[in-house]
Amino acid sequence: MKMGAYIIIMISAELTIIPIGTSKTSISNYIAAALSALDKTGIKYELCGMGTIMESDDPDKLFDAVKMAHEAVFAEGADRVATSLKIDDRRDKKRSMEDKVRSVEKKMTR
Repeated sequence: MKMGAYIIIMISAELTIIPIGTSKTSISNYIAAALSALDKTGIKYELCGMGTIMESDDPDKLFDAVKMAHEAVFAEGADRVATSLKIDDRRDKKRSMEDKVRSVEKKMTR
């Protein structure tokens, strides 16, 4: 959808980065390094228990941020890294992560 001369882009993404073959079962140091890399990009994100939710209106900026986070885990000492990215690219309305959660919560009966 276009608004005036502009196309609306709102991308929500779920990022999971898993260092493989580490000497410890805890991976929090690696995830902290990945999040520190995300901090440098200006991408909006929210850490969750099983991954990180990200939001951007620029696909290139999002992919660059993912690459930086992925590389940060190697820089932290991992020899192998598995990274998964799930993208919801909506171009008809500008909706934030919080908007999506509120929409579902409104429809729930508790």
